[in-house]
Amino acid sequence: MPDMSASASLAMTHLVSFAKEVDEDKVTPGVLGFIVFAAMALAVWALMKSMSRHMNKVDFTQAPDPEAEQTEPAEPETADTETSGQSKQKQG
Repeated sequence: MPDMSASASLAMTHLVSFAKEVDEDKVTPGVLGFIVFAAMALAVWALMKSMSRHMNKVDFTQAPDPEAEQTEPAEPETADTETSGQSKQKQG
């Protein structure tokens, strides 16, 4: 392993020797499993903190549409709708 640093090579040597000492009949995640799980937990925590920070920046209030204000107001109800409403009341 020529491209590894001396400390990384030493750590790998200790991990390999530690793996040989483990009982062959017992299967456990070991220290490496814990380190991987802890790293994933820290990554999720960092992502949740970042997402919370970004969500706090979002403004959920909607500004009124300026084009909607420039359109003509709705027409008042016509006599046809009033008479049809009265005929429904007479039938019911």
